[in-house]
Formats: sequence, C-alpha cells, structure tokens
Amino acid sequence: MINEKMHCNNFCQYLPLVGRVLIGLIFVLSGFGKLSDPAGTAGYMTAYGVPYANLLVWPVGLVEFGGGILLMLGWHARWAATALILFVIAATLVFHQFWNVNAAQMQMQQINFLKNLAIIGGLLYVVAYGSGACSLSKGCKPAEPSA
Repeated sequence: MINEKMHCNNFCQYLPLVGRVLIGLIFVLSGFGKLSDPAGTAGYMTAYGVPYANLLVWPVGLVEFGGGILLMLGWHARWAATALILFVIAATLVFHQFWNVNAAQMQMQQINFLKNLAIIGGLLYVVAYGSGACSLSKGCKPAEPSA
C-alpha cells in the first residue's frame, strides 16, 4: 500500500507551481497585450476616464507582465503577488463597476468583478505562504518522506 502522506508530499509540492503559472498567465498575456498595443490600451483606459492613460499604459503593462513572470517563476513571488493585488484592486474598481452599468452589461461586469476577487484570493495565498517548494527562489527537489 502506498503511504498517502508520502504520495501527497511528492505530488503536492508541484501544486503551488501549477497554481502560480495558472494565475500568472492572465497577467503575462494581458501585460504583453498592453505593451504590444499601447495606443489601443490607452484609448480603452481613456474611455473609462483614466487620466494620463498614454503614460500609465507603460507601468501598468510592465507591472502585469513582469509581475506575472516573477509569480510564475516563484522569484520574489510575495512581492510580485502584492503588486498584482494592488493592480487588480485598482483595475476592478475602475473597469468592472457592475453596479454602475446598464442591465445588459451588469451580469458580465459582475462576473469579471468576482473573477478578479478570486484572483486576489489566489494571490493572497502566495503572499501568506510564499512560492512553495518548487520555485526559482527555492529550487525543486523531492519532498522528504515523513514518518
């Protein structure tokens, strides 16, 4: 019979890595999109009343792209997750005001608002518990069997 705790130690050590990659992917892709089309992104931001959108597009894109990469790699993951949390809070409050849109848009904006809350929840785990056993900061070695 396989020792269940030992099996989980060997398997579960990779779960934070998978979680970080899945959460980070949305930021890497979104940040790359912003940096690849700064004029389009600035236009979108301006439509929502964001001041200085032409200037803000660059730090916003870099925070998303760079923070997502750092999160995925597990290098300074707590700092990256904290920066991404602050970004998501601001973006959610500006772009997903479901309480302030017409009925046709309300459900989609509420879904996006709640999705962002879920992302914040995942990032809070990284802030609280770090990058996990398998990361650029800690390496990735097999878990020690426990007695």
